[in-house]
Amino acid sequence: MIIPNFGTRNWIKIAGMAKKIAREKKPDVVHIFNVPDAIYHDFSGLRGEGFRKLIYDYRSPWGIEFAQTFGKPGRIFAEHFEKELAKNADIITTVNAPLGRKVQEYAPEKEVQVIPNYPFSSFAKGKLKVDSPEWAVKPGREPIIFIGRICTQEGIGTLLEVARSIPDREFWIVGGGPLAKWYLWRKPDNVKNLGWQPHESIATLLNKARLCLIPREENALTPYSTDKSVWKLNEYLALGKIVVASGVTMEEKRKNLVVVKARELVNAVRENLMREPEKLNAEDYRFWEMNDRIIREVYESL
Repeated sequence: MIIPNFGTRNWIKIAGMAKKIAREKKPDVVHIFNVPDAIYHDFSGLRGEGFRKLIYDYRSPWGIEFAQTFGKPGRIFAEHFEKELAKNADIITTVNAPLGRKVQEYAPEKEVQVIPNYPFSSFAKGKLKVDSPEWAVKPGREPIIFIGRICTQEGIGTLLEVARSIPDREFWIVGGGPLAKWYLWRKPDNVKNLGWQPHESIATLLNKARLCLIPREENALTPYSTDKSVWKLNEYLALGKIVVASGVTMEEKRKNLVVVKARELVNAVRENLMREPEKLNAEDYRFWEMNDRIIREVYESL
């Protein structure tokens, strides 16, 4: 298996390097994770010369994302490349049913396999041997935790509004971003920014949480952002935490998951803050290993 590291974010350079690697290594199968799909324009032309089979992994609706910045022309531009990859793929995979239905519009004759974005079971067992004094909490005063990129798309504005509305509870932000300092320079006193943390420390931090938060605003991406595809949502639930989320869609009823509109987030947090999480039984957990059968079937079908 070859997982290339391109060392750049320049689309043109990545496109050239990807084609070069395919020609040199000649893999049997190329598995493309989408966004930005333009990188792989004309990649299918290397079939036979650089690879034999192509898997298109449709994990996000790039056309809709692009339209949020560039309007209808942006959507037309981006979806042109989505359609190209879908039509030329041997197999299409995705992370949830709404995305599956969308990508199948480009290639109705092709079957789409859904492989949910769940964490590994080892995540639920993770715990650092060394804890940080900065993470100390008092019983009954456990924080509300948000993990992710500090940006408008992930709901930083809504998060800060919730924090201001519940000043007697501490909010922890675990994450960062190029504009993080700008967004947080006037954060309320009850918000603690822990910055980016290594993934191996995330379970330890989450185990300290009273409640976990996904504070996104509703937009055109909401129907395609579900409990089967939002990685951090599934990490929260895997540890048995109550999750209050907005800007996402619930495909499957899950214990401890509360999905509301962004305008209802403050009330939902208050209502669930002191509620005890429902106990999880074996059938309530969702881990990556549950995908083993479908992943094997995908590759064996090639």
